[in-house]
Amino acid sequence: MCVVLRLRSFVVMTGLELRGISRSYGDRRVLNDISFPVTSGRITGFVGGNGAGKTTTMRIILGVLAPHGGEVLLDGETLTAERRRRFGYMPEERGLYPKMKLKEQLVYLGRLHGMSSSQATASATELIERLDLTARADSPVEDLSLGNQQRAQIAAALVHNPDVLVLDEPFSGLDPIAVDSVLGVLQDRAADGIPVLFSSHQLDIVERLCDDLVVIAGGEIRASGSREELRAAHTLARYELDLAGDAAWLRTEAGVTVLDFDGGHAVFDVDSDATAQRVLAAAIAKGVVHRFSPQQPSLAQIFKEVVQ
Repeated sequence: MCVVLRLRSFVVMTGLELRGISRSYGDRRVLNDISFPVTSGRITGFVGGNGAGKTTTMRIILGVLAPHGGEVLLDGETLTAERRRRFGYMPEERGLYPKMKLKEQLVYLGRLHGMSSSQATASATELIERLDLTARADSPVEDLSLGNQQRAQIAAALVHNPDVLVLDEPFSGLDPIAVDSVLGVLQDRAADGIPVLFSSHQLDIVERLCDDLVVIAGGEIRASGSREELRAAHTLARYELDLAGDAAWLRTEAGVTVLDFDGGHAVFDVDSDATAQRVLAAAIAKGVVHRFSPQQPSLAQIFKEVVQ
């Protein structure tokens, strides 16, 4: 049985908020009562398998699709087309002009959003430097590597200094160095007070970057909240023990299931907090304890648990 976790109450807030969004294609319901916040100044990771409803949700936020129920709010007010013009969006599919030079294209996009020529040029130059694209600034987009095209697409979403960022798979195809440069740019935007929402299949990156997480499966929200809230809600009754002597005695302790064992190191599950405390007391009585700590679940473990 799946338990839906809604760990944040919905009140008037600064940032983006989805309330009760639903959407169907014919008789097939693809989104069912989607509700979660994207708080100003925080980065929200949006994760789910293929066909879970991530891209449909993002398209509704952007006004590309209309919801069949519910509403999208910005700073507590219904989102309008005028305010959506101040959004920065990066689609999963690349959409830049392939024969246009990179910097020229970024300046052009900035101008389309109402920036002056000097403002657009300054913003484009800064982003090109931050994203390590300086050597390719005068190259046509079609001549860039796939990873550099991805970074160019991110720069295009950011060049007009948007009020909200919505990014669909921004880290796809990036090497670790490029990932770090993009992370830095997004963290700076969040620090400026912008709500940032991005989807990704790369759970390790989501775990590193995000303040808040939203897990979707089958068109429904299965879990949402801060990393700390989700970890607390899914904390395993699992402990790691390192002691000076042999930990083989754990195998005979009532209420203990040993998962990994190597000399004085063991990872084990317990059936209660009382059992954990009893094990700790027994370990101390047997000699020097170097470590006794609960194991926090990774995002991958939480994801697997809530979507099953």
